[in-house]
Amino acid sequence: MAVTLETPLSRVLGPKTATGMAEQLDLYTVRDLLRHYPRRYASRGEQADLADVQVGDRVTVLAQVRSVSTRPMRNRRGSLTEVVVGDGRGQMKLVFFNHRHGALKVNAWGMFAGTVGEYRGEKQFAHPDMHLLDGDSGDDDWARALIPIYPASKDVSSWVIQKSVKLLLGPQADLTGLVEDPLPEDVRARHGILPLAAALLDIHRPTTADDVDRAVHRLKWDEALILQLTLAARRRAAALEPGLARPRRRGGLLDAVDAALPFDLTDGQRAVGEELAAELDRAQPMHRLLQGEVGSGKTVVALRAMAQVVDAGGQAALLAPTEVLAAQHARGIRQLLGPLGRAGEIDGDPSGTRVTLLTGSLRTAAKREARAEVAEGRAGIVIGTHALLQEGVEFADLGLVVVDEQHRFGVEQRDALRAKGSRPPHVLVMTATPIPRTVAMTVYGDLEISTLRQLPSGRGGVSSSVVPVRERRAWLDRAWERLREEVAAGRQAYVVCPRIGEEEGADDEPEDVDGAPEDEPTSDRRPPLAVLDIAEMLRSGPLAGLRLDVLHGRLTPEEKDARMRAFADRELDVLVATTVVEVGVDVPNATVMVVMDADRFGVSQLHQLRGRVARGAHAGLCLLVTEAPSGSPTGQRLAAVAATSDGFELARLDLETRREGDILGAAQSGRRSGVRLLSLLADEELIAAARVEATALLETERGLADHPGLAAEVARLATDERADYLEKA
Repeated sequence: MAVTLETPLSRVLGPKTATGMAEQLDLYTVRDLLRHYPRRYASRGEQADLADVQVGDRVTVLAQVRSVSTRPMRNRRGSLTEVVVGDGRGQMKLVFFNHRHGALKVNAWGMFAGTVGEYRGEKQFAHPDMHLLDGDSGDDDWARALIPIYPASKDVSSWVIQKSVKLLLGPQADLTGLVEDPLPEDVRARHGILPLAAALLDIHRPTTADDVDRAVHRLKWDEALILQLTLAARRRAAALEPGLARPRRRGGLLDAVDAALPFDLTDGQRAVGEELAAELDRAQPMHRLLQGEVGSGKTVVALRAMAQVVDAGGQAALLAPTEVLAAQHARGIRQLLGPLGRAGEIDGDPSGTRVTLLTGSLRTAAKREARAEVAEGRAGIVIGTHALLQEGVEFADLGLVVVDEQHRFGVEQRDALRAKGSRPPHVLVMTATPIPRTVAMTVYGDLEISTLRQLPSGRGGVSSSVVPVRERRAWLDRAWERLREEVAAGRQAYVVCPRIGEEEGADDEPEDVDGAPEDEPTSDRRPPLAVLDIAEMLRSGPLAGLRLDVLHGRLTPEEKDARMRAFADRELDVLVATTVVEVGVDVPNATVMVVMDADRFGVSQLHQLRGRVARGAHAGLCLLVTEAPSGSPTGQRLAAVAATSDGFELARLDLETRREGDILGAAQSGRRSGVRLLSLLADEELIAAARVEATALLETERGLADHPGLAAEVARLATDERADYLEKA
């Protein structure tokens, strides 16, 4: 039978093995199996896995039998066999019930797979799967210096995968007839890259560690180049879209906005503003990402772009992730525009426009009126949540889409809003989570990027401290005293908790925690602290007598808006909230942020929360309360957050402390995305080089026409239903 990369594994392997690989490992074809790379490599006496495994891990270890003992079981019939194995640095007990295996003897080597348990304080495997290695039995893999350990499942062990790969490689281990190399020869030569057949052979059957390094380098190039070609093709396609220029008009709404601003624009805001103005003046739609520090004034930059589009006769839509933020945007923009934002009303300026808010919680009559204003073009600036994406929301002339807090939305939402324009509108997406260069080149590789680093003058600045309550209980008491001192001085404070409380369930908003590294055991951790519980404790305890209320996702939109307004109007001293206040909330008088269970939040999320205070002239204080020990990885991570307010430095820290799949999104960590070996942290230069090569390949007269292998790989990714991960962070 002739075997190709697309041959189903069911035609090559036994039916049980093929079924297990398909159902448990998502492997269906010869291509899938060859691209299922070893997780690591083991060698006798050199691997230190046993010293590192944790209870609950499902692992495969290479170890030598140190002792074997069998005895009758006390409470039931049969025997219990206890085997101690070691790998040169650590050891573990294996427990078998009614075991029959004559080859399991002292000094025998084998691979043992199972879930690590614990009995009387000792780690152990209970009845693990095993594969004994015997150099005298013709097991040629045992004679190799490096033994591949594959990502496996309960029913498909690493050694089953190893034998299946060996079957594909064949006795001569020649893949040249099976594998066509998609990389052009000149690219391989320029970067010293192995041919694909050699790389696949070396990664599955290496002789030395250098073989592995060279193979991994080549296979990373495959992943990086295909990603960058896909993104470069999207950029080129976007540049060819027929858009409509929205030139600046002197004496219009934009000039009025500039005149009404109660502050001077920073140099950075002016520079980015000119950049956006120039792109809006072109017929090709803008596709730009605006990233900036918390509080750097991105919203003002976006408002000026929206005003330019309105001046040119178009409409601008601002998509916000929460109703709290959408309502705040609408309130702030209306206040800034004054009569210019109330065209058509008694006190409105006829030369202005209307600012319309459209959210899911609007009553039927109000929603109908808002939709009419949008459809008839009376509303030049439309602000809303996911309600903007619904059927029935039509625009007269949508010229600009602004997506606030891009990481809260996916490509589907962005495209759904873009599709409401009669022709492709300009697009500006914004994030206050600074993006490392490698993430910008991959996740946001189809967008041009602008950056705001400069903060407006007159800000008080924020000092941060970690409050380790297990080690320094008195520090928490002092934290509440500091909060009271700020309130006594006329300021206000936030207290943030990870959850709401009271039978919290699946209907709660998915707002509370994302991206927090779980680097410590969680099985015995108490539940996260809840808003309702902490609010009650504070009311009757350390904050008794202060005006305190709660804000969370289970409140009605009217309740959320009323409490946010009360806080903004200084009718409340303390707001106890979930991360519903994480983005965009702007109360200049708030100077204290206390984050309870800070270890349950990610680095970027803590930076966002901290950005809610010291937005006025007064200095701010952020207290990160945690039960994590100071010397633990979590304690060190919180200390690093407290030590710097540089969001770009923290973005790098966030990249270091999160798993690759968390950064790329769940779809990107899977088989179909093609991202298995590439690391956004470690492979920055490789990704940059691949981006240059991808751009050069597509800029030639024939593009990928002379490289059918590359074109096929790009098409394979582009047609996959999960390829939209390229635009998700």
